[in-house]
Amino acid sequence: MKFRDLKYLAAYLVPLSSFAGLYFGGWAAPGALYVGFFMVPLIELFVPASPEKVEEAELDAKSKRTFFDNILYLNVPVLYYIVGYYIWLLGLGEMTTAEMIFSIFNIGILLGVCGINVAHELGHRQDRFSRWMARLLLIPAMYSHFTLEHNYGHHLAVATPEDPATARKNESVYQFFFLFISGSYRNAWVIGDRLLKAAGRPKWMHEVRIGHVAQLIFLAFVVALAGWLSLLVYLCAALVGILALEAVNYIEHYGLIRKFMPSGRYEPMTEKHSWNSNHELGRIMLFELVRHADHHYQTTRKYQALRHLDDSPQLPYGYPMSILLALIPPIWFKVMNPRVEQLQKD
Repeated sequence: MKFRDLKYLAAYLVPLSSFAGLYFGGWAAPGALYVGFFMVPLIELFVPASPEKVEEAELDAKSKRTFFDNILYLNVPVLYYIVGYYIWLLGLGEMTTAEMIFSIFNIGILLGVCGINVAHELGHRQDRFSRWMARLLLIPAMYSHFTLEHNYGHHLAVATPEDPATARKNESVYQFFFLFISGSYRNAWVIGDRLLKAAGRPKWMHEVRIGHVAQLIFLAFVVALAGWLSLLVYLCAALVGILALEAVNYIEHYGLIRKFMPSGRYEPMTEKHSWNSNHELGRIMLFELVRHADHHYQTTRKYQALRHLDDSPQLPYGYPMSILLALIPPIWFKVMNPRVEQLQKD
């Protein structure tokens, strides 16, 4: 491990701020909201993006350092501890109305960033341990079908009309939420059925069905420990986590569509079909998800070895600020549509 590798520990500002919001309450209750949608966007406005270039030999060496894997795995006990603490607090019933509302967004961001986002990285790994860690992270996020659809659906159909995770030009993030969540869920069932049939396995082994059972067991613990009202509050937090992660999905491929060729197939996916960002703090907080073009180019490449690709389209702001802009569609369209149109001309 090298000293500069320690910068990725800054990603733990999200769970730390989330826990602090729960523990102190009051003005601190927004927790991870402060970090994700105030501190990071503000810093990235004043710190210029840097297309860091690293030699391939160094990237290979980084890929072999277990430090980078361990800080991903650490998210599992950290997430379950904070979520468990949250459920316990809900059961006490001592939060004010404002604290409870803020806690929904606070825990939602935690589930989106430390749950679904980290599960996304681990779900692309080839080893069984990493994939099981991904499944464990998706259970409290109520998104257990994500890896199945993402790996076998999105990565094949990205930047085509068949992909619910690719936002069309002039499609608002709110339209995208509905179309993506419903579309990806249906796709997960279809993909799971196909894989089961190919493997000759019984229907009860469908990955989506198994995920549902795991989630129901988790929710049963929520009810047993904190009651039915707490279940409703927790489900709202999980929904915020899903929407936070899918807001990232929205900006990743907004308006980027592959051409349909005379052969009856779409042109090959290239680095030009993903929006990227070189704002370092956002890169760290999302474990390099923002270097999305290279991720699609080589899905098994570990996050610490993802590269800046010169031909990949760059967002004018980092991912956190871009999400804030996307929440106001007229501003988002004004900023992004000219860039999409320029790419279509090139």
